[in-house]
Amino acid sequence: MPALNANAQFVLAKRYLKKNERGEVIETADDMFKRVSRAVAKADEKYGDPDAVADSEEKFFRIMAGLDFLPNSPTLMNAGRQLGQLSACFVLPIEDSIESIFETLKNTAIIHKSGGGTGFSFSRIRPANDKVKSTRGISSGPISFMRIFDATTETIKQGGARRGANMAVLRIDHPDIEGFISAKKKGSHLNNFNLSVALTEDFMEKVRQNVPFALINPHTGLKVRELSAGSIFDKIVDSAWENGEPGILFIDRINRSSTLPRLGPIEATNPCGEQPLLAYESCNLGSINLSRFVDRGAINYERMGQVVAIAVHFLDNVIDVNKYPLREIEKLTLANRKIGLGVMGFADMLIKLGIAYDSQRAAEIADEVMAFINQAAKEASIELARERGNFPNYQGSIFDDPKTPFMRNATHTTIAPTGTISIIAGCSSGIEPLFALRYARHILDGQQLEEVHPLLIEALERDKSITSELKQEIMASGMIRELAGVPESLKEIFVTAMEVLPEAHIRIQAAFQRHTDNAVSKTINFPANATPADIKRAYWLAYEAGLKGLTIYRYGSRAEQVLRLQDGARFTNGLTPRPRPGRTHGLTERIKAGCGNLYVTVNSDPQGICEVFASMGKTGGCASSQVEAIGRLVSLALRSGVSLSVIGEELAGIRCPSPIWQNGEMVLSCPDAVAKVIGNVIGTRPASTSPTMGACPDCGGTLKHEEGCIACHSCGFSRCE
Repeated sequence: MPALNANAQFVLAKRYLKKNERGEVIETADDMFKRVSRAVAKADEKYGDPDAVADSEEKFFRIMAGLDFLPNSPTLMNAGRQLGQLSACFVLPIEDSIESIFETLKNTAIIHKSGGGTGFSFSRIRPANDKVKSTRGISSGPISFMRIFDATTETIKQGGARRGANMAVLRIDHPDIEGFISAKKKGSHLNNFNLSVALTEDFMEKVRQNVPFALINPHTGLKVRELSAGSIFDKIVDSAWENGEPGILFIDRINRSSTLPRLGPIEATNPCGEQPLLAYESCNLGSINLSRFVDRGAINYERMGQVVAIAVHFLDNVIDVNKYPLREIEKLTLANRKIGLGVMGFADMLIKLGIAYDSQRAAEIADEVMAFINQAAKEASIELARERGNFPNYQGSIFDDPKTPFMRNATHTTIAPTGTISIIAGCSSGIEPLFALRYARHILDGQQLEEVHPLLIEALERDKSITSELKQEIMASGMIRELAGVPESLKEIFVTAMEVLPEAHIRIQAAFQRHTDNAVSKTINFPANATPADIKRAYWLAYEAGLKGLTIYRYGSRAEQVLRLQDGARFTNGLTPRPRPGRTHGLTERIKAGCGNLYVTVNSDPQGICEVFASMGKTGGCASSQVEAIGRLVSLALRSGVSLSVIGEELAGIRCPSPIWQNGEMVLSCPDAVAKVIGNVIGTRPASTSPTMGACPDCGGTLKHEEGCIACHSCGFSRCE
């Protein structure tokens, strides 16, 4: 059995292995694999062969301990333990009523408590300001309810081993679509949600034709208004460029490939988008570690087929031994028996084969490998059905055909992200290219794991032509394609995510999607200096390549990101500030803030605005030092190519306990004052996030101006008392 590396051992001890009441780890990795194997193999008893249980337990243990296959995290965490909830994710329905919304909220809390993630379509909720006949009031719209779900998730996740996550989907023709698209642009709301817009083919063709597109009230079915399809599409692009959200789903394509069309339309996916599900379905996922199937420069398909068959048996058993959080979920999951076998370690496989990730040959390998796995999974499902029977909703499914009289599972394959299980397996994540050759991985309560790719270390040890000095430079770099002296063979093979062009990313995703029943989780990485036009082109490539959805991420566009290049790592097209010139020109504006007069200076060089300085009327003190820090960081960002308007939007609306009126408008804080000066300079005024009056000095809650006074609804504080 392969040894687990240090990062794998850390993650297992932190998150997966049993602990006693004092928080001490009381099982080894092998103990965990035995616990999971024993619990999942018990399902064989249900089908009449008690002798098969021990055999299955041994097979299940072998493929997990050998790191050939790993199930999704809840199965590793919970199998054979009291909780017993083994599914990674669920989709829940939300209808246009308070009863349905809050019933789903309750069910969401139950699922998150059990360690699962949830997906929803908010498309059935009537738009904001629509009339509600039962109360003679007006609707607050889907986004307001999303915030309630987000707050609930934030509360529940505090003590969990696996934090709750959500996917919110809204159809492109919903009247509130513009607000949905921009809901996370400031980065301060809906932090427990991923957002995806469900794009219809009708909409995409109207974008292509540059004609108006109708927005439909889901409550009445009537057209509310028309907007330019192209302008809505551009808003999606701009928001994704700014912070990676929303993602896009091609919802018609998802439904055309549904294996259970008679059960109704699919409207939502799990949190990472790879598992479109009907309401009350769950996803039961696992991944083959492709890096383990390269022998002497060739793919060992014989052994891969054997592992696929065992993995399908394992995942089918999971459905039977699972303890479901809701009766409705148990009923539909058992009726459809969907499983999702995917892959991880694809980039490592290519390196071992000597194939560049961004080559045409890599796409051919992706097509070949996934076609094999998909076919082998279906053959294993057919054999299980001969022994155990078809899934109960087989009649009326796409398999209901004399040519396929047996099928155990309604779906068989899914490409999931494999974030933590790929760390355990010691391989690259999912079907992604390497993020970098040397990087820090931020996980679990701020912990940081440093990684240098082991296959690079092996390659450097084999190549005797590389000097020790060059070897050290390579080891210190996150990317090597632009390093002088590195052999071309290494440069070609050790390509990283942001060196791969979007066309190559999408080519790989499309190759896997062609042979995947469900969908493919993959991120199209862009360098920091990518433009919205680059994002738009990727969206069209994805649409034309037959993808079911797409997620993009421009490096550095969020303050927090899971993977980050190590200090000193080279980064092609990254955020490197240009030098400050000896002379700049600009202006200084005085603006009042709660701490006193603030003097904000905005200077330019020949390339544009390059620095912002701010100082208090009175020097010294904490406020003055913080204002100076704001100026330094803003200046650094400007010289690194970050848009001044984006910086202004991030600062606007930040509140402090001492807001102040100036010239008929509220200045909420010193950062908000800087944002207002920036708005004056560039001709736009970033809006504050809400008509609030800062933070309550007693409880930190939101202060509001009402009844002629400033008061806090959270604790009752009032400036009038």
